This record gives sequence, C-alpha cells and structure tokens, in this order.
Amino acid sequence: MKLRIRSDCANSRGSATLVAVVAVAVLLGLTGAMLAVTHRTQGERVASVDRHRSLYAANSGIAHVLTNLHSGADPATGVTEFAGANYDAAAAANDDGTFTITSTGVVRAERVTLEAVVGGVGSGVYHNAIFAGNTDGDPLYTLALGGSGQQADHVEGDIYSGQHVDLTGDADIDGTIRAQGLISGGTGESGVSLPVPDLPAMDYENTSDFDVGALFSDAFYARDDAGGSAYQVEESNPAHIFRKNPSDRSSDTSSTQKDDYFLEDPYEDLTRDSGSTGEDAYAISLSGVSGAPGVDGNNKVYFIDGNLWLHNIKVFSMKIKHAEANGVKVTFVVKGNIYFSDNLFYQDTDTDGVAFIAMKDDTVEDSGNIYFGDPVFGTLEQMHAFMYAENNFHDNNLDANGSAQVHLYGNMTAGNQVLIQRDYGDQHSRLTVDFDDRIATGSLEMPRLPLAVSTTSENYQVLSWRRIANQ
Repeated sequence: MKLRIRSDCANSRGSATLVAVVAVAVLLGLTGAMLAVTHRTQGERVASVDRHRSLYAANSGIAHVLTNLHSGADPATGVTEFAGANYDAAAAANDDGTFTITSTGVVRAERVTLEAVVGGVGSGVYHNAIFAGNTDGDPLYTLALGGSGQQADHVEGDIYSGQHVDLTGDADIDGTIRAQGLISGGTGESGVSLPVPDLPAMDYENTSDFDVGALFSDAFYARDDAGGSAYQVEESNPAHIFRKNPSDRSSDTSSTQKDDYFLEDPYEDLTRDSGSTGEDAYAISLSGVSGAPGVDGNNKVYFIDGNLWLHNIKVFSMKIKHAEANGVKVTFVVKGNIYFSDNLFYQDTDTDGVAFIAMKDDTVEDSGNIYFGDPVFGTLEQMHAFMYAENNFHDNNLDANGSAQVHLYGNMTAGNQVLIQRDYGDQHSRLTVDFDDRIATGSLEMPRLPLAVSTTSENYQVLSWRRIANQ
C-alpha cells in the first residue's frame, strides 16, 4: 500500500511538473509571439514614416531641379543629403520645351521615385481668354467670332486657335490673336503652336480630395425645394452640394449615359434671382467653411465620374456663400460633360475662384465637353469661372429663343475646339469674355489645375506629377 501510494504521489508530482513545463513553454511562446508582433508592428510603423520622409525628400529633389532651371544651372542634383535623408534628381528635355524631372528620395531602406513634368510660365491655356487647341488636327477648323452692333462678340484678352481664326462683322478682340493657321478679319501671330494640358497625367481619379461618387455611397432619396426627388447626402458630407438624378429634370438627362449631378445645396433656402444680377443667387455652402458642419471643403478638388449640371428649373443664378477673408477656391473635375444653364457668380471677385474641367471618358463618345445654354428657357447670361474642356465647347439653345447674350468672367479653354454657333437668321447671340488674369499673374492659386505653358519662358512650374517605380 505504501509503495503504491508513494508511486501515485510520484506520478502526481511528475504530472504536475509536466503541466508546469508545458504552461511555461506556452507562456514563453505567447510572449515570443507578442514580442514578434510588437517588433513587426514597430518596424512597419518606422517603415511607413520612412516612406513618407522619402516622398518629401523626392519632392525636395524636384524643387532643387526647378531652382537650377530658374538659374540656368545644370538641373541634375547628384546625391544630396539632408536631415537623415537623401535625394537624387535630374531633368530630361522634351520636344515641346517642357522637362521631365525624375527624383528619388531615400531614407534607410525606403525609396520613393517621383516623375514631374515642368514647363515655362507663358502664353498657355490660362493666359488666354479663349483657347482652342484643335487636338484632332482638323485642317478646316476655324475659331469664329462675329455679330454686328450691340450683338457683336467682344473679348478682353488674348485668343488662340490650333488652326484658323475668322473675325466677321463688328467682333472686337482687345488682345493678341494667335493661330496655327490663317487669321481672317484681324491681325495677329500666325504659325503659333501652343501645348494643351495632359489630363491623364493629373490622375484626378486617384489624387482628388473628394470622390463624389464614393461619397454618395450612403445617399438617401428625398424630395427637396430645389426640385423633385433626388439622391442626397448629409450636410456634413463634402458632396452635399450636389443632388444626383433629380426627378424633375429627367427630360434633360434622359439622353446622357452616366449619372447626372446637379450643383445645388438642399440645405440652403431656394432663392430665384430673377434679375440675374447675383444679388439673390441660390447659395451653395461648402462643408467645414464659415461655420458649416463637416470637413473643410475649401481649396479642394472634387472628382465626378458622371455629368455635372448648373441647371435648376426654379432659379436663375447660383453662388458659393462664405465668410472667408481669403475667399473660396474649388476645382470640379468631371469625367463626362458639364452643362451650364444658369448663372454662376463669385461672392468676392478678388479672392474667389471656381474651375470646371471636363474630361473624356473613353467608353462614352459624348464626353469631355462643356455645353453653354439652357435647353429650354435660355436663362444663361453670366458666369464667373475658369473652364477647360478636354474635348469641345458646344452651344445649347443659344438662338432666337435662347440667351441673347452670354458674359463670361474667366476663360474658356478647349483642348480640341470651341464650336459655339450663335448665328440664327440675321441675328447673333453675343459672346463677351472678360479674361480673368489672376491665375496667369500668380495672384490666385487654384487646387491642382492642369497647366500648359509657353516654351519660351525661363520661369518653370510643375504641370503634372506622379509616383513611378523606384529607380
């Protein structure tokens, strides 16, 4: 019995020891795993910080090359060290007078390479009141301006055509006329070729501040005083300044191939502005600006994969409302068409800026265009904006039953052609363009505009940039 009892006790002590050893082994394993996870997490955090620092270093390399270009020095920087990082950047000349800068930033084991296209500041698209690049290479294209007496077209600023210019009647250009081809009815500079922006290089779909379609993922369908029922989002959402596919304008959008977004704010009171003066314009309030809820919507790029309309059946004019001493600046990039049917005013013409960019969609033939005119009522009279259509400008009801005159404060730029035909019988719809030179002079900085510039200036700025494979 005693031996049996002792044997059982010994076995128990052996079992307890084994359990203790196993427990210690498990704890050691868990501790090791936790230490490994902690070490890996810390390493990932350090690598992430280093990648950001490498990005900043690569940007510094681009700035270094720009400085060398400005001074006429060798643009190559060689390996340059600073603050625990280094960069190596160089520039290659392109056939159109621009330079492509490749810059690699390095911090420890992390490398980031950026590619930027830079060009001289000169007579580019934002230095012209009207610009038609004629990228299709149409040998018959003519930028035509005309009219008589009070209905004659008037342009304050330079104009450019990628083929011909034809002035008829009493059309007046208070600026320089430049053209690749012939200039008829006026004098100017022929044989001039100016570049157009490279929109794909801007990569707006991935670099914009707000993807409006994605922000509409939690939209709700509601009726509003702005007109009919439409998809809307909460006021704190930066995309609340749009209503999607409103039911009361389905006749206007029935022929479009993509979603239609209308610039109108369901959280502001509807005002008509029947005099088209802007004094009682329908207000648009950006999120996070002047006390509005949500993230800051100022100085941002809004990307829309669809069509954008400034067209409300109940109002004549719109205006971005704010109380910002430095104004508001927004860029709307649309992969589709833009339709201007109602007036758009700045609250402050010295500090505000709104840019509209229409991009082509390779899957939609009718895209990358800007249309002027109200399809029914002809209420379009005044616009304050910088406009760029990758494809064309077209008219929409600028005839005897439409707008007798359209006045643009800003500029109108077409990568291809300006095709606004405003003659009907013996009458002419007057076009007046007052060139807004604030971008050209550098007094207004707009969010990420696609610039194209003259090749003759010794001052350079970044036209586009992207991250590429490490070199």
